[in-house]
Amino acid sequence: MNGTRVVVLGAGIIGAACARELALAGLEVTILDRGGAAAGTTSHGEGNVLVSDKGPGPELDLARLSRRLWPEALAAVAERSPAGRRAADAAEWEPKGGIVVATTQAGADGLTRFAATQRTAGVQAEELASATLLEAEPFVTREHTVAVHYPEDAQVQPAGAAAALLTDALAAGATLRTQHEVLSGITRGGRLTGVRTSAGVVEGDLFVNAAGPWSGALAARLGTPLGIEPRRGDVLVTAPLPPTVFHKVYDADYVGAVGSSEEDLQTSAVVESTRAGSVLIGSSRRRVGFDDRLRPEVLSAMAGKALRLFPSLAGVPVMRAYGGFRPYVADHLPVIGADPRLSGLWHASGHEGAGIGLSVGTGRLVRNLVLGEPAELAADAFRVDRPAVLGTQIEPQQHRQQQQHQRHRQQQSGQLSQHQEEGA
Repeated sequence: MNGTRVVVLGAGIIGAACARELALAGLEVTILDRGGAAAGTTSHGEGNVLVSDKGPGPELDLARLSRRLWPEALAAVAERSPAGRRAADAAEWEPKGGIVVATTQAGADGLTRFAATQRTAGVQAEELASATLLEAEPFVTREHTVAVHYPEDAQVQPAGAAAALLTDALAAGATLRTQHEVLSGITRGGRLTGVRTSAGVVEGDLFVNAAGPWSGALAARLGTPLGIEPRRGDVLVTAPLPPTVFHKVYDADYVGAVGSSEEDLQTSAVVESTRAGSVLIGSSRRRVGFDDRLRPEVLSAMAGKALRLFPSLAGVPVMRAYGGFRPYVADHLPVIGADPRLSGLWHASGHEGAGIGLSVGTGRLVRNLVLGEPAELAADAFRVDRPAVLGTQIEPQQHRQQQQHQRHRQQQSGQLSQHQEEGA
C-alpha cells in the first residue's frame, strides 16, 4: 500500500498514534486539525495508562496491548533522533502503579470480586495488607477496608506524550496541517476522496476520523452519523507539594463511575502526583453537551471525596481547575475500523476517558486493519456497525456478545459503586 494517501482527521493523541503507525508503515500521511496539535481533549486529561479499571473483555485486551506498547514506542522515538529523545522525555513516562482503596465492607467485597475477575484475564492485582498499604502510601486514610495494588498502571504527561508520537510521525514523513476545520466530504462513486476544509480541499485515499468527542459531529458532516457524544470531566490541580502521593490512588467507586451511562454527575476520588510535585484530583463525569463551564458544586464534590481518601490534603492550596470533553459511546467501547456506509472512511474514537492509555494500541490496531495484517487482538467488538454506534441491526452472534459485555460492565458498576449508594 505504499503511495496510499491517508488523511488523519484530528491531531490529538489518538490521531497522533494512528498517524505514527501508518507513516512508519510507509503510507503518505497528512494530519488535519481545526485548532492545534493536542489542543483539545488530550491537553485536558490526566494522562492515565490503566488496566486497573477494566474488567475482562475487549477494552482490557486493548489496554494491555497499549500498556506493552507505550514504553516500546517512547524508546523507539528516543532512539531515532535527538529531537525524538527530547520529545520522549517530555512524555514523562512513569510506571508508578496504581492502588485502589475501598473504605467500606460493601466496597471491599465489590473490589475483591472485581480484582479476582481481572486476575483470570492476566492482570496483576495484588491485595495489600494494611501495613503494606500505609508503607506504600503513608498519607492515605486509615479508614480503609481493602486495597489492591496494580503494578502495571502508569502515567504520562498527555500533551507531551502526544507530541512524542507526532514527532515520530513527522520524522517518518507525515505532514501536519493545523487550522483546517473539516466542513464536508467529497465523494466519487460512493467513496470518500477528499474533504473540504476551512483552508481548502484535501484529497486522499483513506480518511481516519480521530476527532475525539467531536467525532460524531464530524462524521455527520461527512454524511455518516455516529453515536459518539461528549462527556465532561474535571480535574483540580494543587500547588506543588513535598512527596505526598506515590501511586495513582483511587476509591473503588471509580470503576462504577466509568461504567455508568447516567447523564447526571458521577464523582469519585482519584488522586495522583505529577513529576512537578502538584497533585491532580479527580474525577467527575457529566453529560452536558459541550458546555465548558466549571461548576463549583462539581469541584467541591471531587475535593470532598479526595479528602476522605487523603485527609492530609485539607488546607492544601488549589492552583487551578480544568475540564475537558471525552468521547462517550453508550456501550463503553471504542469505535475502531472501517465505516461500512462510506468506502475510504475509518474511525478511531469513542475511548472516553481512557484515550491516552489506549492510544498506541489503537494506532497499532488501525495499522493492522488498514494493511490487512494479522491483528494483535480481536477487533470485532470495536466495529462501527454495532447498535450503540449506529443503532442498526448486526449479526445475532455479535449482538449477543455486545449485550454480554454491556451486562458485565453494568455488574462491575453495581458492585463497585454499592458502598457509595449506602452513604459511605
